[in-house]
Amino acid sequence: MTTCYHPMSRGFQNRFSTQYRCYSVSMLAGPNDRSDVEKGGKIIMPPSALDQLSRLNITYPMLFKLTNKNSDRMTHCGVLEFVADEGIYPWHPFLYTMMQNLLLEEGGLVQVESVNLLVATYSKFQPQSPDFLDITNPKAVLENALRNFACLTTGDVIAINYNEKIYELRVMETKPDKAVSIIECDMNVDFDAPLGYKEPERRSQQHEEPTAFTGSGNRLDGKTKGIEPSPAPLGPSDIIRGIPNYEFKVGRITFIRNSRPLPRRLPEDDDAMNRFIAFSGEGQSLRKKGRKP
Repeated sequence: MTTCYHPMSRGFQNRFSTQYRCYSVSMLAGPNDRSDVEKGGKIIMPPSALDQLSRLNITYPMLFKLTNKNSDRMTHCGVLEFVADEGIYPWHPFLYTMMQNLLLEEGGLVQVESVNLLVATYSKFQPQSPDFLDITNPKAVLENALRNFACLTTGDVIAINYNEKIYELRVMETKPDKAVSIIECDMNVDFDAPLGYKEPERRSQQHEEPTAFTGSGNRLDGKTKGIEPSPAPLGPSDIIRGIPNYEFKVGRITFIRNSRPLPRRLPEDDDAMNRFIAFSGEGQSLRKKGRKP
């Protein structure tokens, strides 16, 4: 193990500020192997840090700002326990750990300062792989994983383990500040489209107008019903022209109600109509009329 850097602490205005050399949790292998350390965004600090924090009357929960001055990178975290060896400062070894967010290597120097963060009200995450969409309820899975985190910093990448698979998410936005505390808070969670996600191409469908009553009918007696063939289209020679009006006169419009010409009346028909008298016939009886004796 690399020799630890002796912490340089200074306290002013109830503020904790010191430097440590940074190591990953893999340095805790052996009898100190802890699987719970690998979950969430909390670090392990030495007991001497607890003594200094107690004398400074630091407010709870204890939150810290971590800065790599060489790369000008910054993040925030909470503390899990004060059981680390003096001068060693390890944290969880997920794919994108705090060390990778800060661009730190094993044994690199990190500046640790105590801070007070506002309580989170909103956060937005971007999955780093479209595989995150395979989760049935991603919001519930993320909310359950965030219970192991103390705070969030905009721009950081966090990793969660679900069904023996690690999913990475980038913190795109946090409100009301770029660094917020998520301990005992009511926070709305939102998602951006995953990195590398492409919308499925929609095939253009040609909408055909439906034809009504296109099915075939069935009889109750089981007999097949004859289907009349559709009439053939008429040609120009099949169209019969109308009857011309031979009595047409210029300046006169005649509305023909019937295509058939009315028969002309003869004079004999007029005389027969004039001679007709209604009820002028004689009645007939089936019994012969006779006088009674």
